[in-house]
Amino acid sequence: MKKILLLGSGELGKEFVISAQRKGQYVIACDSYKNAPAMQVADTFEVINMLSAEELDAVVKKHQPDIIVPEIEAIRTERLYDFEAAGIQVVPSARAANFTMNRKAIRDLAAKELGLKTAKYFYATSFEELKEAAGKIGFPCVVKPLMSSSGKGQSLVKSADELEKAWEYGCSGSRGDIRELIIEEFIKFDSEITLLTVTQKNGPTLFCPPIGHVQKGGDYRESFQPAPIDPLHLKEAQEMSEKVTKALTGAGLWGVEFFLSHENGVYFSELSPRPHDTGMVTLAGTQNLNEFELHLRAVLGLPIPHIKLERNGASAVILSTIASDEAPRYKGLEEVTAEEDTYIRIFGKPFTRINRRMGVVLCYAPAGSDIDALRDKVKRIAEKVEVY
Repeated sequence: MKKILLLGSGELGKEFVISAQRKGQYVIACDSYKNAPAMQVADTFEVINMLSAEELDAVVKKHQPDIIVPEIEAIRTERLYDFEAAGIQVVPSARAANFTMNRKAIRDLAAKELGLKTAKYFYATSFEELKEAAGKIGFPCVVKPLMSSSGKGQSLVKSADELEKAWEYGCSGSRGDIRELIIEEFIKFDSEITLLTVTQKNGPTLFCPPIGHVQKGGDYRESFQPAPIDPLHLKEAQEMSEKVTKALTGAGLWGVEFFLSHENGVYFSELSPRPHDTGMVTLAGTQNLNEFELHLRAVLGLPIPHIKLERNGASAVILSTIASDEAPRYKGLEEVTAEEDTYIRIFGKPFTRINRRMGVVLCYAPAGSDIDALRDKVKRIAEKVEVY
C-alpha cells in the first residue's frame, strides 16, 4: 500500500481516489474548501492553501506521503522539486508540474525547444503590451491568463475595441499570483481533440483513441470517443504528444489537446499532466481501462498491457444555473435513468455558482455506430437535469 497525497479534490480527483481505493491505496485529499468531491471518498483530508509553501510543507511533514499527485494548477509547484529530491514520487514529475502550471513555460517548450506547430503567440504584462501584441497577430485573436482553469479569463477578441475588456477579464480570471496574459493567433480549425497519453515507468508510451470535444468560453461542454480523424493527422498528433511528454518526464496520464485543420494539419494547443475533463467520456466504458485507472496504474508502476476501444461514448456536462452556498439538489434523475445505455455522475460539489459543472451524463453505443446520433442523445438527456 502507498500513501498518496492528492493536491486538488475536484471531480477528476474523486474518480482517481475511487480507482486508488479499489487498489488498496491510502489517500489524503487536499483542497482549499471542506467537503470537496474527492474528500468524500478519501481516507482523510486537509483544507489548505496550496499556493502557500509553508502549508504544503506542513501537510507533507504531517502525512509523510510516498506519492504526491497534483490535480490542479494552482499549487506552489516549485516546492515539488524539493519533495522529489527528498525521495517522494511526484506525478508525473516535478518538472512536468512546474512547466504545465502556466501556459508560458509549456508553450515555449513546445514551440521553441521542441519545434511543435502551434498558433503564433505573444505575452503581455500590461495593457499596452496587450495592444502591441494584438497589433502583430491581428484579429480575431485569443487572450488567456497564463494560469487558469475551466476557461476562466479567456476571451475571443474580434476588434481593438474589445481589448480593454479582455485585459480586465484575463487578469480577474488568473489563478495564483501571476499577472500575465498570452495572446494567440486564432486558428481556423475544423475540430479539436484530446489525445490521452500514458507514460510508464517500465513500458512504452501508450495512446487512447482520440476524444473529440466542444468547448464554450474555453470550458468543456461535451466530449465523444472515438473522434473521427485522418490517420495521418492522428499519427502526427501521437508523435507530438510523445515528444512533449518525454521532454517533461515522469509516469502518468496526460491530456494533450490539438487543433485539427484539413488545410494545415495538426496544431499543438495545451497539455495537462493529469486526467482530463474531456476524458470523463471514458467512464462510459469506451475503453478497456478508463483514464483514472490508467493514471493510477502508471503512477503505481503497474503493467498496462494495451488500451483498446470497446464501444462508442459521448458525454455532456450538467451546469448550474444558480449560485448558492447551500448544498445543491437535482431534478430529472428519474428521466435520465429511464434512458437506455446511459449513466449519470453527480460530482458532489458542496456549493454552486453560475455555469459551474455539477455532473455529467454519459451515453454509450456499439463501436462503429453513429457518433453524431450519440452526441445528440447525450445532450438531450443532460438537459433534463436541473440544479436547484
